[in-house]
Amino acid sequence: EKEERDQLAAAEQERAAAEAERRQSAAAQADTAIEDAAAAAAAGDAEEAAVLLAAARELLGSAGLLEGAKLDLINQLEARIAADENRLAARAEGEQMLEAAEAAMEGLGGGTALECVEEARQFLRLAKASIDRSLSTDLQPRIAKLVAQMLAVEDREAAVLEAATAAQEVEVLLATGAPAVQAAQALTRAADALGRAGEDPDMLLKLSSKVEAAAAAEEDQRVRAEEEDAEREAALCKEEKEAEAAAEAEAKARADAEAEGAMPDLTKFVGKKTKAQSKKGKGSQWQILESMDIEREIVPKFVDPHFWLQYFPPLAKDDLKEMGVKVDWRRSFITTSVNPYYDAFIQWQFLKLKELEKVSFGKRYSVFSPCDKQICADHDRATGEGVGPQEYVLIKMEVLELPAAMKSLEGKKVVMLAATLRPETMYGQTNCWVLPHEKDGSEVYYGCYETCTPGEIAVVAERAAMNMAYQGLTPEFGVANLVLRVKGRDMVGIPLKAPLTALERIYTLPMLTISMKKGTGVVTSVPSDAPDDYIALMDLKKKPALREKYGVKDEWVLPFEVIPIIAIPYKRDDAKEGSEPVVTDVAAVVACEEYKVASQNDKAALLLAKAKCYKLGFYEGKLTVGDCKGMSVQDAKTKIKAQMLAENLAYIYAEPEKEVMSRSGNECVVALTDQWYIKYGEEAWRSQVAEHVSSGGMNYYTEDTKSRFDIALGWLGEWGCSRSFGLGTLLPWDKQFVIESLSDSTIYMAYYTFAHILQSGPFDGSVPGEGNIAAKDLTEEVFDYVMLEKPFPKDTAIPKETLDRMKKEFTYWYPVDLRVSGKDLIQNHLTFFLYNHCAIFPKKQWPKSIRTNGHLQLNGEKMSKSTGNFKTLRGAIQDYSADGMRFALALSGDGNEDANFEFDVANAAILKLTNEIQFVEKSLSDTSMRTGPLSLFIDTVFDNEINRFARSAEACYSKMNYRDAMVEGWDKMQSARDKYRAMAGPVGMHKDLVMRFIEVQTIVISPICPHYSEHIWELTGHKDSIMAARWPKVGEVDPMLVRMNTYFDKTLSDLRSKVEKARTKNKISGCTIFTAEEFLDWQQTSLNVLRGVAAGAGFSKDFKKGMMALPEMAPLKAQTKVVMPFAAFCMDDFDARGIEAFELKVPYDEMKILQDSMEYMKRELGLDEIVLEKWTNADAATVKKLQPATPGKPAVNWIFAA
Repeated sequence: EKEERDQLAAAEQERAAAEAERRQSAAAQADTAIEDAAAAAAAGDAEEAAVLLAAARELLGSAGLLEGAKLDLINQLEARIAADENRLAARAEGEQMLEAAEAAMEGLGGGTALECVEEARQFLRLAKASIDRSLSTDLQPRIAKLVAQMLAVEDREAAVLEAATAAQEVEVLLATGAPAVQAAQALTRAADALGRAGEDPDMLLKLSSKVEAAAAAEEDQRVRAEEEDAEREAALCKEEKEAEAAAEAEAKARADAEAEGAMPDLTKFVGKKTKAQSKKGKGSQWQILESMDIEREIVPKFVDPHFWLQYFPPLAKDDLKEMGVKVDWRRSFITTSVNPYYDAFIQWQFLKLKELEKVSFGKRYSVFSPCDKQICADHDRATGEGVGPQEYVLIKMEVLELPAAMKSLEGKKVVMLAATLRPETMYGQTNCWVLPHEKDGSEVYYGCYETCTPGEIAVVAERAAMNMAYQGLTPEFGVANLVLRVKGRDMVGIPLKAPLTALERIYTLPMLTISMKKGTGVVTSVPSDAPDDYIALMDLKKKPALREKYGVKDEWVLPFEVIPIIAIPYKRDDAKEGSEPVVTDVAAVVACEEYKVASQNDKAALLLAKAKCYKLGFYEGKLTVGDCKGMSVQDAKTKIKAQMLAENLAYIYAEPEKEVMSRSGNECVVALTDQWYIKYGEEAWRSQVAEHVSSGGMNYYTEDTKSRFDIALGWLGEWGCSRSFGLGTLLPWDKQFVIESLSDSTIYMAYYTFAHILQSGPFDGSVPGEGNIAAKDLTEEVFDYVMLEKPFPKDTAIPKETLDRMKKEFTYWYPVDLRVSGKDLIQNHLTFFLYNHCAIFPKKQWPKSIRTNGHLQLNGEKMSKSTGNFKTLRGAIQDYSADGMRFALALSGDGNEDANFEFDVANAAILKLTNEIQFVEKSLSDTSMRTGPLSLFIDTVFDNEINRFARSAEACYSKMNYRDAMVEGWDKMQSARDKYRAMAGPVGMHKDLVMRFIEVQTIVISPICPHYSEHIWELTGHKDSIMAARWPKVGEVDPMLVRMNTYFDKTLSDLRSKVEKARTKNKISGCTIFTAEEFLDWQQTSLNVLRGVAAGAGFSKDFKKGMMALPEMAPLKAQTKVVMPFAAFCMDDFDARGIEAFELKVPYDEMKILQDSMEYMKRELGLDEIVLEKWTNADAATVKKLQPATPGKPAVNWIFAA
């Protein structure tokens, strides 16, 4: 037993030893596996490391050692491997997304550049997220490169968009008559943007030519204005003589009238002149009135402004009735205080504006007529409508030594005043410019005038002195006291002390481009930042002969160099993409070098250089000198201006932006006067109006009109609404002032609604209307009740039922559904109209739509009484009949383009209407027409065409496109009828269908030709007026019939051109027309591809170039020469017809259409025989000879005469 126990113990020990040895071996193997796994993981072999760790885990588990530090180490390594695997997967995914982003940027997915960038950005976002998870850094250079590419594309596209926007701005500025320098600035922005985009700025050459032309036109206008000065003086003398003659004639007319005991009938419009005499050009008001066939003895009465109100309105009413205008004449009235009812209405309006704090009082610069001695508003002007004051700073440059011509001013402080818009640039003055003589060599004179500063004499041009006199800059308002006149030649070489410049003295030098009609005729010179000044100074420096010609001494010019004052980041237009601007403090020098300005005669280049310098200097420049050193130019300008005014170194001065002539015949100035003004442009008010203008509730009918309103809202500011005398309503709270004519006509549409209740009979309100109301009873509270839903007025003498009736009329008609006016009134009257409605009325009463139009030309030329190219409404009616004139007016044009009334069109209209009356009369009596059902193809087509053109005309009317309405409702409908008549031939037209055509067209044309339509309506047996007729109810348009008809018209047109060409070679007796039901195989393949692209992403710009690279097109590569023209034709057809252009078959029977129209085709083509065949039946010779017939496009083979 002991031995057995010992044996068992020994065996147990052996087992224990063996187990210990096994566990030790397993542990050692596991350690080795873990070490190898760590090494594999470090080497990136995650798979090997995972296998080794699994083995180690199994070894340790079998040895019972899978715990503690060993287990933690395995877990850590497994987690590390898993993380590495995730990073590798993320990297692979990131690299895949990065490749997709790079492919997108290469345009492999198609689409625009920005679409490619957006697609690439989406892929890049995914790529970066994955790459960030992978902790990889080796892909960052590729990402950075791709981001740079994307930014470059976006910058390029943004620059292209900026260029397009700037180019559009140039067009708008040129179209609206803005100064050419503004257009040049916009053009520079466009060129800059194109440069940044890497595009060739030469594409702007056409636009640049327009800008140059506009600049040249402005210069020509300036020259013409100067040339017209002398003529104007002569004309004024002539008008004085004519006025004397008019006074004598008036006295004689009155004496004759008294002797006869009767006044002539003012409503008679009797002509005593031949048509040739009437067309002769006329000048004075007397002559113009006589040219309108107004009797000579009546003309002197027009001296009284009230006589105009008595004379013309009744005649205008008669003429409009003759024209056929449908008006509720009960609601017609004249404005001004002559009409007491309207006068009360306007007083209410202005009391509302004052209550809303929209009206204020103070001194304001306004265009002013010295002759009339009051503000000259837009409608008081002969020329210059829309022109406002331009404010300048007058820089005082003290004369240090008086020239011989000015010695009489010894003891006075003499200053030369230069007008500038850039006072902050005065630090850079090197000289002063004066005009020595006109371009033709004639003398120029400067005046020496007393100023508001005692003992001070200012040297300026006469025009500037007149403006100064009305701005408190002379001792007496309105008086420019001339002390001395000096020739421009004698002004050269005067030493001056100029403010702000570091130079002790500068000199006056000659410059021939100065205008005495702009500014003061004295110009400061800052050659560092003004290209004009730099080039003019260089000309004098480089040309001794030029100095000698004007007696300029070298010491006045040669020592003076450009003074740097403003640092500007300047980038040339031809700079490389991505290059940084170079900072310069002599921008004018750099700009002249860039634009190759060689002399003052390079006007276009100078304009571009000037625009660029001004834009960069003002918006990006910083001062490098003076008290405002380091400050932006924009901020420094106001501060320096205030500083110069405070130190008495300058004056504030204003003048009209352009020449303004009053209707009294004198040139206007800018005056600083006390006046009441409406606060248009006030931010909250402007925002309110702008929101309404931009809302979907307003209809402008054309984008041009909307754009003009946006522009007007952008610049329109305070508006002087008062004047000293004239026709109009007195301001209710300050009766020394009269409300000017543009301000008292902004909400008169509201007055229309109840005018008939207030007044009747004459237009002037002298007879009470249906409500029997006295004008004095129309208090503010009464109008508040009627229009603003305020409480019923206390103590009113007007019965409540009467006011309720007025209120009902107002609420029925308001808001204004449509306001129609000229496009030139957008800049004032129509914008005032919106402002006033938004201020006074609740939102539900704001206007809904505005339609504007251009001016009316006669035979392509501007209509003008003074040139004789003029026709009164009555004259046009007498010459062409009311409807003939209306017909031609409708065709003269729509929208804001100037319409062109052509005499030939009006004469042709008379013939057309007369012929149609004859057709109707014949149709009514024709008993040979068919009756019964509409059985023939031509009947159904014509019936469908009537429906189609009635609907399209209605659509044109709804858009107020009257020319298009005439084309659809008259021209096309007439053509459809003529074609139907011709196709019917011996078979004849259908009676019911012809009568339907007559009725539908008569109603459709009635808004344009009411008299003609009324006559036809009576002829066709209607007892009531056509005015009571409803718009014709027409059936739905069958698009298939339209397609079939279009197919036939196009086929016949093609056959006509082909038969004419064939007849030049042979005598043709007939033809065989081949039709096809299917396209050829390669055509079907192409159409399927095109239809798929059109239904999907659509055609990209470069689709045609890459079409043959599509996999579906691979079998057709050998036929590329025929495939691509076919595809291009189908794509063009798609633009016109849509997806049906890619149909494999046409949905109608070509053979039947042609068969039904066989006789008509024979007559039209002059053929004896026409054979119809399927293309599949064509013999080999024909197939080889002809282009294959395809669905919708037959082939033709000619049959030659024996």
